[in-house]
Amino acid sequence: MERDGEPLSARPAVEAEGLHFLHVTVGSLLATYGWYIVFSCILLYVAFQKLSTRLRALRQRQLDPAAATVEPDIVVKRQEALAAARLKMQEELNAQVEKHKEKRRQLEEEKRRQKIEMWDSMQEGKSYKGNARKPQEGDSPGPSASSVTPKRKSDRKPLRGGGYNPLSGEGGGACSWRPGRRGPSAGG
Repeated sequence: MERDGEPLSARPAVEAEGLHFLHVTVGSLLATYGWYIVFSCILLYVAFQKLSTRLRALRQRQLDPAAATVEPDIVVKRQEALAAARLKMQEELNAQVEKHKEKRRQLEEEKRRQKIEMWDSMQEGKSYKGNARKPQEGDSPGPSASSVTPKRKSDRKPLRGGGYNPLSGEGGGACSWRPGRRGPSAGG
């Protein structure tokens, strides 16, 4: 039996060859890129879920405009609370500044009193114990004696002894560096 000029036995062989070609092509594609395809499908699914929830929320907001508006009473209360908090913080800062100024005034008064006592004791010929420098006269140019304060060194222990010099090569402990021999190498 022939149909349209072809034998019947030839038609299933062509279809089988086409299926074999399709099987080989799809199989090699999945073998090469299978995991990439799986992960991209999962990623697309997750992205679609996120976008659909956002679109639903956006539609809800558009349908319910009354919920989107903010009550003016709430805004006013929030602004008043913010202003009250700022005022409270400013008052605390002002109180700290006043305390600091008072403390500074007391320190300056104490320094001035000590300098007056030192000057009086020197005028009387008594010795003054402490780090005293010659008092400056009022008509001398430069900073006043009350504004210049000698800075004391801290009472910390030094890291190394006073005689340590890194360039001298001594006092460095057990390991010391010495330069190598000069001249050509002895490799021969």
